Amino acid sequence: MRSPATTTATFCATLVDEWVINGVKHAVVCPGSRSTPMAIALANRAELKLHIFHDERSAAFAALGIGKASDSPAILLCTSGTAAVEFHAAVVEADQAQVPILVCTADRPPELQNVGAPQTINQQNLYGESVRSFVNASVAEDREKNIWRAIARDTWQASMGANLDGSLGPVHINLQFREPLVGNVGELPKELKSRAEQLSGKKSLEKNRLSISFFKQIKFARLAKNRRVLIIAGEGLDDPTELLRVACELGCPVLADPRSGTRVDGNQFVISAMDSMLRDERFAKTQCPEVILRFGAPLVSKVVNNWLASCGAPQIVVTSSPVLIDPEQITKLHLVCKMSVISKFISKKLRNNPDESWLKSWSDAETKAQQAINSALADETAISEPAIARAVYRLMPDDSNLFISSSMPIRDIEWFAAPRSGLQVYANRGVNGIDGVVSTAVGLALASDLPTFLLIGDLAFLHDSNGLINLGSRNIDLRIVLIDNCGGGIFSFLPQATALENTKFEKIFGTPHNTDLALIARAHGLETTSVATLDQLSEALLIRGPQLIRVVTDRSENVRVHERINQMVSVAIRNS
Repeated sequence: MRSPATTTATFCATLVDEWVINGVKHAVVCPGSRSTPMAIALANRAELKLHIFHDERSAAFAALGIGKASDSPAILLCTSGTAAVEFHAAVVEADQAQVPILVCTADRPPELQNVGAPQTINQQNLYGESVRSFVNASVAEDREKNIWRAIARDTWQASMGANLDGSLGPVHINLQFREPLVGNVGELPKELKSRAEQLSGKKSLEKNRLSISFFKQIKFARLAKNRRVLIIAGEGLDDPTELLRVACELGCPVLADPRSGTRVDGNQFVISAMDSMLRDERFAKTQCPEVILRFGAPLVSKVVNNWLASCGAPQIVVTSSPVLIDPEQITKLHLVCKMSVISKFISKKLRNNPDESWLKSWSDAETKAQQAINSALADETAISEPAIARAVYRLMPDDSNLFISSSMPIRDIEWFAAPRSGLQVYANRGVNGIDGVVSTAVGLALASDLPTFLLIGDLAFLHDSNGLINLGSRNIDLRIVLIDNCGGGIFSFLPQATALENTKFEKIFGTPHNTDLALIARAHGLETTSVATLDQLSEALLIRGPQLIRVVTDRSENVRVHERINQMVSVAIRNS
């Protein structure tokens, strides 16, 4: 009989072997003692790229970024106690954003539970309903070795969508380890007989996404045939090119989220300045569609979403998973299928006679709006936040990633970034938080091996400054553009800004941090540049990372710049 330490080592090596067989390529590990058996098993596999993070919260968001970039789960490991709690925010984001992660938490054995043992908490179902599956793996015993591979297979499948609702997401494996924690690996259990059988659950789910029921076909045709259609292209498209082909066939405009992959240049169907355009009351009233066809997640713009909800047009939503985001509760029909399926159906069943004036009214307004935005930003004496967003989006090289922080950066990109091709755009919009943004961008860069740009505000940067730890040694090209307006810039756009006396507003909402953010970056060994003009920003963006590019802006002036842009767009489209 082999020793308990050998059994534990063999158990961990078996889990890792099965995950590697299923295509897992990344492991994110936090230092700790109780997690030793799994940490060693991960380090022993040359097929895995091993990433060490000192901070558990940072590690979890890096694993999230890896999952976003690769559509495959990273293994995420920590020791027991509050270390496991630090994963929770990223687990919640992964749940809402449908990003796969294999969350492994080390735990004390049963005899150390509920007796006051150090670094011990109740870790069972720690993340509640935010995981697709929870496994409380007991202390490994040889007599149970025949189920070890099944544990790994089942958790991997659950993270990849082989569950009741078919959505990708995090799974939690709680691993109870008894000392001694270091042992030699014995012979692994035999591989599972049929790899095809392992994926049968997920394949059956995929099969369901390859067709539309006859009843839903009839309802779709009744809602959309020979109507003025407006397409919303949101995050989560599996084939942006096919969506634009659908737009061409229907002869309708596409309100294109940068994250959708459809905000490409040189396409008359693509509309990007919709937020500014729809702030004009006359334009908004005259441009109501007869049916809304939304692909993926909603846009960020509150103006656009409120207009869509109020215009009275029925909304058809097409998603790749059964999860429906519909806070306004206006969806009349929800289809779960691939883009190719809906495209084929539209080609056969919806041979509309496109209303050319419908597309032209949107396309002409888009052209006028882009010209107005350029004019509004052309005479700036100091670089503004819309100008920064527009410039970063334009100046990034092809085949690169852009990660956008929540709060104002994602709004400025959605509202002001002009169409272009060659980018992959990401953001944490599952729960829309500003925590873990730096680390998610790090994970994105690690998994994609592409130049990655991060547009982030100062508070989000402070929230996750630990994401900078060892950044210089990770061999990634991450260029961080930091907008530093010394506080919460988005609150200046809310009613609180005018309803409260300025001192009280600043204390509660403006929340100036008075921190030298460039000094923080330099403390982590990053090249740091401060820029004040678009020319300086352009030059700084050309330098390979990791680096920090800091731009100082003024929150009050930022509000005035947004107002000026929107006013100039309104004047331009009224004169078109």
